[in-house]
Amino acid sequence: MDRLVNTVRPYAWGSVTAIPELLGQQPTGGPQAELWMGAHPGAPSRADRGDGPRALDELIAADPQGELGAATVARFGTGLPFLFKVLAAGIPLSIQAHPTLEQARTGFAAEEALGIPADAPHRNYRDANHKPELICALDEFDGLCGFRRPADAARLMAALDVPALTPLIDLLRREPASDALREALATVLSMDGDTAAPIVRATADAVDKAAAGDPQGPYAPYALIARTFPGDIGLLAGMLLNHVRLQPGEALYLGAGVPHGYLYGTAVELMANSDNVLRAGLTPKHIDVPELLKVVGFTPSDPDVLRPVPVPGTPGEELYPVPIDEFRLSRFRLGDEPRRIDGRAPQILLCTAGTARLTAADGQTLDLARGESAFLPATGAHTALAGPGATLFRATVTL
Repeated sequence: MDRLVNTVRPYAWGSVTAIPELLGQQPTGGPQAELWMGAHPGAPSRADRGDGPRALDELIAADPQGELGAATVARFGTGLPFLFKVLAAGIPLSIQAHPTLEQARTGFAAEEALGIPADAPHRNYRDANHKPELICALDEFDGLCGFRRPADAARLMAALDVPALTPLIDLLRREPASDALREALATVLSMDGDTAAPIVRATADAVDKAAAGDPQGPYAPYALIARTFPGDIGLLAGMLLNHVRLQPGEALYLGAGVPHGYLYGTAVELMANSDNVLRAGLTPKHIDVPELLKVVGFTPSDPDVLRPVPVPGTPGEELYPVPIDEFRLSRFRLGDEPRRIDGRAPQILLCTAGTARLTAADGQTLDLARGESAFLPATGAHTALAGPGATLFRATVTL
């Protein structure tokens, strides 16, 4: 078992207080957006096995089968298949979507062939992997997820009584729904600045007025967006999406092509080991409209809120079921009675409440306080978990 030393990413949208509070540290005064746990080369965790801290990706590369297990290597390759995070949004993130595995491989190869530097601001594909993800709320968490039915988006906009929105509303009333959504998003993102500015300004004024009269109503998330990103076309793109509010312990799975954006709150996030993002607003970063339109799926859907279900054969474990095997998220709410987890696959354990004690089959123990995490290589042996009042999230793969 390795206690992990993790990197905090100070993205501008991060909360100033949430991650320091989780870690029991004083705030730096700047935003602290994401705590990365894993072996992504962008910010790998570090572990000390007696010869000083070493990056987790280096440890795995030195002995993939010993760290990940033969079954994981055979199924997913020689890198840790997932990236685990704590995400703390103080203001809204960009609206975005992620590619399929085939799209990522094709896009990455094309940009490599063009010689575009990996850190270039206009680069879309920073690796050749897809990025499905699961977000699980630690406190009340607001986000946008998936397209509204176009008729519902049209009604939301029409009720604002903004004449400049009429052409967009008319687009949304066309059939079929997927074509209406595609044309509406393409129209919004293709507007030049002079065209967009008065429409966004009038819409921002209208949603702000509507939210002032009903602070918990349907326009409140868009008023937050308008105040945070004045003049940003993402306000209109965001109104095409469903608003969802997760309660602690609830989760969302976001597969390839699902447009989404996180607005506010703290959550654990588990994803395939990738950093591929196509953006659609609420950001000063590059927006590649043609590539985004290739990646996004334009089928309207209601947000599918996940709640954990008991795992047969593993007392105390609650699983968030997802349709892929590269990552698996579960939760333990621990007590005095030890709970056992198998060690056939690599895993990262994160304590989010109390203090959890991990006991390996050889008797080694490791205590994790709130905000601390550990990497467990695939030894094949069981590990016992205990700790009255502790909550532990388990990230691993499905074999």
